[in-house]
Amino acid sequence: MITTEDQLIMTFTAKDESIVTLRPVQKSDAYDITDSVSSIVSNGAFIQKERPRTLEEEYAFIEEMKEKDNMYIVVDVDGSSRGIARVIRGELKMKEHTGLFRTWLHPEAQGKGIGKKLMEYTLEWCRIHQLRKLCLTVFSSNQIAKSLYEKYGFIVEGIQKEQAFLNGEYVDEIFMAYFFKENN
Repeated sequence: MITTEDQLIMTFTAKDESIVTLRPVQKSDAYDITDSVSSIVSNGAFIQKERPRTLEEEYAFIEEMKEKDNMYIVVDVDGSSRGIARVIRGELKMKEHTGLFRTWLHPEAQGKGIGKKLMEYTLEWCRIHQLRKLCLTVFSSNQIAKSLYEKYGFIVEGIQKEQAFLNGEYVDEIFMAYFFKENN
């Protein structure tokens, strides 16, 4: 992992030999991000969006994330943005030690070991920014993601039963957290 001017950059070779770089999102990534989200939303699983942002909305979101010093990274696979990860830090003084993690990968980027590297990058970013707790939610039907989070030390904090209706069935939403003081 390389740190330059307060930015983390990680480059690695995925299981399929593609070159992957995890780096802060740039405005030029907006089109690829919205295009990838569109294909994921149409699939209807594991992403809490009903439509992708417009380019203008994505540009504004990128700027907001930078202004608030939140993590917003792109998964660059051989020059194309094929996923993101972000951590939105608590905005209230009483919650500034926490972050909310969200991520998604385009189907073409799944199963290549990228999720593991995303977790390593994210946890390092949180350590550098002195977070104490990182929160996330995952649908019970996404066992691959839940297992990955557990492997990295996330614990289940709660479950909202039948919180989402995906692909013709009700699924639970699982709340998970990682505590940095306990896992360092």
